Amino acid sequence: MALRNENQTGMTLFHFHPFSTVPEMQLLLFWTFLILFLLSLLGNSAVVFIVHTEKSLHTPMYFFLANLAVLEIAYSFVIAPLTLASLASVKKASISLVGCGIQMFFFIFLGGADCVLLSVMAYDRYVAICYPLRYTVIMNWTVCVSLVSGTLTLSFLFGIQLSILILQLPFCGNNEINHFFCDFPAVLRLVCSDTQTYQVTLFIISVVILTIPFLLICISYAFIVAAILHIRSVAGRKQAFSTCSSHLMVVLLQYGCGSLIYLRPSSSYSPVEGRVVSVVYTFITPVLNPLIYSMRNKELKNALMRTLRRKVFFQ
Repeated sequence: MALRNENQTGMTLFHFHPFSTVPEMQLLLFWTFLILFLLSLLGNSAVVFIVHTEKSLHTPMYFFLANLAVLEIAYSFVIAPLTLASLASVKKASISLVGCGIQMFFFIFLGGADCVLLSVMAYDRYVAICYPLRYTVIMNWTVCVSLVSGTLTLSFLFGIQLSILILQLPFCGNNEINHFFCDFPAVLRLVCSDTQTYQVTLFIISVVILTIPFLLICISYAFIVAAILHIRSVAGRKQAFSTCSSHLMVVLLQYGCGSLIYLRPSSSYSPVEGRVVSVVYTFITPVLNPLIYSMRNKELKNALMRTLRRKVFFQ
């Protein structure tokens, strides 16, 4: 068995199912995804640059936001290049079993860190609104760095576990992945043995990455709403809600898409639906996140305008 897995690791090639058999449609999708990819890089890079250069944004909230933008940039690089190459190629794009495992690792690592970091950002808003006088003491830089490090470590462990697991799976016959990247549910459908153990493993990891952080976010916002309702000033309540609304929009988008794919029975998994939902959280969400935060966040928007004015002035 060990020899078989070793040979399989070196010889197995997966092919991605094309989006369409019509060349014109493939070309249209290529340019659409390329534009979304470039917009994602531009928007998230702008957030990182502004937070880094503007001293007024050197606070825990924007520190977490900048880290989220970095994750989105790396996340886009994991999925987009191979997808674009597949759309631009006349032949079916292929990837080795090891390459598939590596892509799956970074996808789970970065995607999981993204989800957990959103719960950390909810905790940050909870402390800022419920304990404003103690905020700088509770959310000091040591705590902030520790929370980000813990997020990355947890996601790294889960990513390693699933990527090693895929290298041990027995594949035979059809090696065409009905997807545009190595997503675990899609790859699992190609296994020619009982997959119940693997499905349970995926479900447990999905619960830890999706359900538990989402419950923590809900609890945080329950306390936040209760605290905001006790604010007498209408302007104060409006300001408190505005700092949370953009985060809530991103949370609903991120967790909604993830739950549709990973928190449902494998028997009800639809490859077509999986591809469509995956397009949303791999190409569209990384573009929307910086737009949502910049449009809904007055401080970030003002910092962006100041940066643009300085650039124009110096030119």
